[in-house]
Amino acid sequence: MPQDALPPDPFADDPDDPARAFIDDADRLDEPISDEERTELLADLSDLAVYQALLEPRGVRGIVVDCGECDEPHYHDWHLLRASLEQLLADGRMRPHEPAFDPNPGDYVSWDYCRGFADGVTANESAY
Repeated sequence: MPQDALPPDPFADDPDDPARAFIDDADRLDEPISDEERTELLADLSDLAVYQALLEPRGVRGIVVDCGECDEPHYHDWHLLRASLEQLLADGRMRPHEPAFDPNPGDYVSWDYCRGFADGVTANESAY
């Protein structure tokens, strides 16, 4: 989601922002992403568009990612994952977001599944 589509932060540039107490030092660093990270994110966005085009018509709602921090699967609809990657590309970090409400795990596939599916489609098309 583009930054200008979000509501304005009422505490922007306020040194007394009460949320500052919850931000750890790693989040305060405003280091831009590296060229390598930018290239990887652009490739991920390109891959995501292909995966969505191939799998959404088959009823797949998005991608499931196993979270290393909470050891829980996170279900991302196509548009949410795209917005998160675009935000990471633009801002160098992702903001917290609401998890999918009561997702049906059968509606989501892993990134590896998407890659394998796309490779299979490509191999099948090149065979003819």
